[in-house]
Amino acid sequence: MAIKRGTIKVPGDKPGNAADYFIDRHVREGRGERIVFIDETRAITYAGLHAETSRFAAGLRVADIRREARIALILLDSIEFPVAFWGAIRAGVVPVPVNTMLPADQIGYILGDCRAEAAIVSAALLPALAPTLSSLPDLRRIIVAGDTEATSGVMSLDALMAPDGDDAPPADASPDELAFFLYSSGSTSAPKGVRHVHGSLRATADTFAAQVLEIAPDDLVYSAAKLFFAYGLGNAMTFPMSVAAAAVLSPHRPTPEHVFALMRAHRPSIFCGVPTLYANLLHHPGIGPGAGSDRLRRCTSAGEALPPHIGTAWSRITGADIIDGVGSTEMLHIFLSNRPGTIRYGTSGIAVPGYVLRLVDEDGRDIEGEGPGELWVRGASMADGYWNLLEKSRRTFIGEWMVTGDKYTRDTDGFYTYCGRSDDMFKVSGIWVSPFEVETALTSHSSVLEAAVIGDRDADGLTKPRAFIVLNEEIPATPDLIRQLQEHVKRRIGPWKYPRWIDIVDDLPKTATGKIQRFKLRAGVCP
Repeated sequence: MAIKRGTIKVPGDKPGNAADYFIDRHVREGRGERIVFIDETRAITYAGLHAETSRFAAGLRVADIRREARIALILLDSIEFPVAFWGAIRAGVVPVPVNTMLPADQIGYILGDCRAEAAIVSAALLPALAPTLSSLPDLRRIIVAGDTEATSGVMSLDALMAPDGDDAPPADASPDELAFFLYSSGSTSAPKGVRHVHGSLRATADTFAAQVLEIAPDDLVYSAAKLFFAYGLGNAMTFPMSVAAAAVLSPHRPTPEHVFALMRAHRPSIFCGVPTLYANLLHHPGIGPGAGSDRLRRCTSAGEALPPHIGTAWSRITGADIIDGVGSTEMLHIFLSNRPGTIRYGTSGIAVPGYVLRLVDEDGRDIEGEGPGELWVRGASMADGYWNLLEKSRRTFIGEWMVTGDKYTRDTDGFYTYCGRSDDMFKVSGIWVSPFEVETALTSHSSVLEAAVIGDRDADGLTKPRAFIVLNEEIPATPDLIRQLQEHVKRRIGPWKYPRWIDIVDDLPKTATGKIQRFKLRAGVCP
């Protein structure tokens, strides 16, 4: 096939490299001048992103970071993140986004586990990480994004970028070829390296983004959920990039003050958060129509099930519904969701088009009725398995199916309601109790901001609910309040489900995605 000078090269009739579909396709088809990302310092177009990812890919080759090697991305949300992520994929190098909120030793664990040969680090993060990075035997290159003092063994991102490589074609790759790792958030155990292929990225865009979110070219997305995990990666990168839309990126922690300021400044049409953030925003005086954006038309939530009173209040005050859904690192994004026009707050919705769901009993048999049962899912975005964890992979990925580890019920209309993690459920008086159901009852009380429930044993050795709660500001913790909360739960969901003990805490242990780490609470109660 003849290639004209100045055009983007297509490696075959049906290129499998994801960088071609999400970047080069738009330039080739005349959308290169559209904005793709906006951060605190600049904006970049699709043509600009093509050039910068090409220079990054060429620079990796010059630096002898070869195809299929792993490069860790320890980056705050800024334009440097997509440049590095897509630049690595363009080169056939495997990017591994890392949770920047983790302590240095855990970041070191992840880099050691995946045997990263290179790491690109935001300058603001380097001082705390330098001792850990210097101790990793496989790490040959440390690249710094941003201003930093010259240091032995460290090169700047500007120095890496090959000045004459701004039209590098993507490495010829199969859609089934390994593209990137994501590390699970560790809600129940140590983080696990989840391997994803090139085709998985487009699969999530073609399903949830196109058919549920209904993202359009004129949308601007703001995801408070960060790019280093699956939910944020789809929200702020692959979803807008699938239709030549744009996203605004922020390196800051999404406090209510920061979220409202950004919403006013950029006026996004789609906002993506997690239940805890929605609760905090609703309790902030800045809440109002559009949450500050007069263009806001749609919101999403994931990470934990959204309590119905939060969804209802948000819709009433802002005028935008929250599409609550369920996804996982293993499936790359949301596969079970409510959808516009058919939202039932308190449920996780129905299967996203392109995915098939099952409820399975403890013996692995399908449950035809309402359940509860463990949720299994099948779909094109399923991971290739865990890195170096063969037995765990075999237990989680069974043929075409992924075992989620979540307990659900299902009504006659096919709507699924979350009960809790399979290992979080417990029986009281012989009846299964869902921690989430008790937590929802507690947070429906005006005094409670957050709640987490586990099973604990009473003096007779019998399991009963124990609750950990975070109170709203200026609510005093008194014995009378504890009794009020216990009676509140009894009235809402049944007398046997009320928490026999309520511990008032300043915060709850969570993953970066907002998932409550109940195993840490159990360890503290029953070491």
